[in-house]
Amino acid sequence: MKFNWGTGLVVGMILFIGFIVFLVYRMTTDHNLNHDLVTEGYYQKEMELQQDIYAQQNSAAMEKQITGLKNDMGYLLQFPEGYNPEKITGRIFMYRPSNKQLDFDLPLNMTDLNFLIPDQRLLEGRWNITIDWEYDGKSYRFKKQITY
Repeated sequence: MKFNWGTGLVVGMILFIGFIVFLVYRMTTDHNLNHDLVTEGYYQKEMELQQDIYAQQNSAAMEKQITGLKNDMGYLLQFPEGYNPEKITGRIFMYRPSNKQLDFDLPLNMTDLNFLIPDQRLLEGRWNITIDWEYDGKSYRFKKQITY
C-alpha cells in the first residue's frame, strides 16, 4: 500500500475522531467527574428571586445592620437595637462552598438580640451566611461571607 498525503490525512482524522469518542465516553461514565449544581432546587430558587431582591432591599434600608463576630463559643450574630426579639422569625442558612455536606440550617428562635452559631457546627474556612427573617410581616434577607 502506498502511503501518500491523502492516506495520512484520513488516518489522522480517524485517530482524532477516535480520541474524541474515547474522551466523551470517559467523561460521561467516570463517577469521579460528577459535577452537581450549586443547589438542588436551582429552578425553584430562580422563581423566588424577586422576593429575595425585595427582602435584600428591606435589609439595606435598615438604619443599623446585623453584625457578626467570632468568639470562643462560636459566631455571634447581633441584631440592631429597637427590634423585639420575640417577633423575629426566620432561619439561618450556613453554606460551605467547598463541601455541600457541611451546609446546615438553623431556626431563628430568639430571646434577645444575639444569636450564637455554635463552634461545633463550624469548621475553619470560608462560610456564606444567609439570614431570611421576618419582622412585623416584612421580609428581610442578610448575606455575608465570613472566614471562620
